[in-house]
Amino acid sequence: QVQLVESGGGLVQPGGSLTLSCTSSGFSLRGYEMRWYRQTPGLERELVASMTGSGTSTDYAAAVKGRFTVSRDNGKNLVYLQMNSLKPEDTAVYFCNARYLPLSYNYWGQGTQVTVSS
Repeated sequence: QVQLVESGGGLVQPGGSLTLSCTSSGFSLRGYEMRWYRQTPGLERELVASMTGSGTSTDYAAAVKGRFTVSRDNGKNLVYLQMNSLKPEDTAVYFCNARYLPLSYNYWGQGTQVTVSS
């Protein structure tokens, strides 16, 4: 069964840090473009960070640039989103997305809640 699973969400105070993880079952993440999205109720899903399949290039939304870092460990089949200096407006459900365009593969995780509040 092909599946993406996120973990690491939770409640954190403003200024704190969290690291989200994403792993897969049924396939390897190696070579997949990886993206992290977030969504709050009533709003569209927002692309937060992305990393190419080779891992050589990353991109970030302006709202998180300098605070969030996406990385991958192919040996452990994991992709991470390190989130620092968290703000209340970072509160959202965060989703992991794995894409392999040559074969039109596009997988989503179920999401993990991140709440930034004092």
